[in-house]
Amino acid sequence: MNIDKDQILQLLKSQGNHTRADQASNELPDQVDTDNGQHQDLLSKFGLNTNELPGMLGGLGKLL
Repeated sequence: MNIDKDQILQLLKSQGNHTRADQASNELPDQVDTDNGQHQDLLSKFGLNTNELPGMLGGLGKLL
């Protein structure tokens, strides 16, 4: 599944993780592929689980 980096940054910020969002902004590619092992490792580094991410992003629309 491909996810736009901006969606991930918004999710991190909505969780109050502004420092992680800034770091992710510099390290994540523009399109994050949750099936890509390297991208999974990066997401994990920022406290995001690829299995839970689609549900978390679905709830993000309710926050914005």
